Amino acid sequence: MSNINHLGGFTVFRIQSKITPSFWESILLTLSIISIMAICIIKFDTVPHMPILLAILLLITYGLIKKVPYKQLEDGLVDGSKAGLGAIFIFFFIGILISSWMIGGTIPTLIYLGFQFISPHFFYAIVFIITCIIGLSIGSSLTTVATVGVAFIGMAGAMDISLAITAGAIVSGAFFGDKMSPLSDTTNLASAIVRVDLFDHIKNMGWTTIPAFVISLIGYGMLSPNKDSQHLEQISSFQEGLLQTGMIHWYTLLPLALLIVLSIKKVPAILSLALTSIAGIVVSYFHQYLTAGEILNILFTGYSSQTGIEVVDSLLSRGGMNSMMFTIGLVLLALSMGGLLFTLGIVQSLLLKVESSLKTVGSVISAAAFTAIGVNTLIGEQYLSILLTGEAFQAPFQKVGLANKNLARVMEDAGTVVNPLVPWSVCGIFITNVLAVSTLDYLPFAFFCLLSPILTILFGVTGKTLTYIKE
Repeated sequence: MSNINHLGGFTVFRIQSKITPSFWESILLTLSIISIMAICIIKFDTVPHMPILLAILLLITYGLIKKVPYKQLEDGLVDGSKAGLGAIFIFFFIGILISSWMIGGTIPTLIYLGFQFISPHFFYAIVFIITCIIGLSIGSSLTTVATVGVAFIGMAGAMDISLAITAGAIVSGAFFGDKMSPLSDTTNLASAIVRVDLFDHIKNMGWTTIPAFVISLIGYGMLSPNKDSQHLEQISSFQEGLLQTGMIHWYTLLPLALLIVLSIKKVPAILSLALTSIAGIVVSYFHQYLTAGEILNILFTGYSSQTGIEVVDSLLSRGGMNSMMFTIGLVLLALSMGGLLFTLGIVQSLLLKVESSLKTVGSVISAAAFTAIGVNTLIGEQYLSILLTGEAFQAPFQKVGLANKNLARVMEDAGTVVNPLVPWSVCGIFITNVLAVSTLDYLPFAFFCLLSPILTILFGVTGKTLTYIKE
């Protein structure tokens, strides 16, 4: 049996276990799965689909050895995959959004304006700040990555600047917004699970978020290249190519303005993406005419630029519903594996063991953080990481006298922002697909995402910035 809860447009699942494995069996299986995925992805450079399939086969074999009926194992796979349906529909619409903003000129205009105002000096720091602002404005990390993130990657490519560091700055800024925006699903979810006022939760996150932001900004400023004059000719050529498309106009930014307004009005994600995609299509008629059939094909297969300038065509030829299929297939596989982990009681066994050994403030906070990181690593699902950590640790936090808003902060510091660092996670897969930079390449440079869990554990161990129930 499963209990399916709809939260923030995504579905978070809890599946009843059919057996109760020992803690050491659970540990062994967990380490085996992580090893399979790490070896296949890092050593053999394979796509994550295959190691996840191997992990699923391993779990099925274990279930059959434990005499769990195959039908129940199959039900676990299906129940797990159901948890991704909300995300899948959003991915479809993001693919459509990118292609519609390409033909509408929104993304090309953003790139052109970026070249007007941004130089390589402090480039990574500027990328980080702007994605922070956009992320805060719309409350969606993935939409931020898919829009202004794509524009910044294009600029970095044209200026011959590191794509890995640029992607790290984009991811850091986008997930700063996802974590701190009152419009964010994860922020609302974390505060709701532990029954903390939303703005109290955001204010309390400032203790770890502001230091992580400042350190990240300094890091990106120091890494930014000093090659302002070297690539002026190349940048000028790139801008000229963008102008040749005939899509660079002030009115092409209207879909972006509409997206921000809809986000502030808290319009559901799918409706916001659909309306702004339509806006992009409407805007396209001001500078080019496409038949209904051509538009429908572009929305499915993506926009294909034909300026004759290779770097411009390479950047602008992207988007479409079909471009999301790689991501969607991987999301379904990862969540199906998660369904099996619950069906076989592996996740429950690990959480029970962790909960029973908590006695101090530092151990409670560290265990909650490592649980959120572990769920992200094992299952690759951001919302499930937040939900499980929140449900499992409310009693231990109360036992050591910690107020619930401390737990809400840990859930975001080690749950929300860690997901894009896992190659087989929902966010990691999506970002790699959209930015064309692998998770392992940008991971060392996603400073904000790396610092947040470290700071939350550090403050937990030292007892700094914590709120106690008696207060």
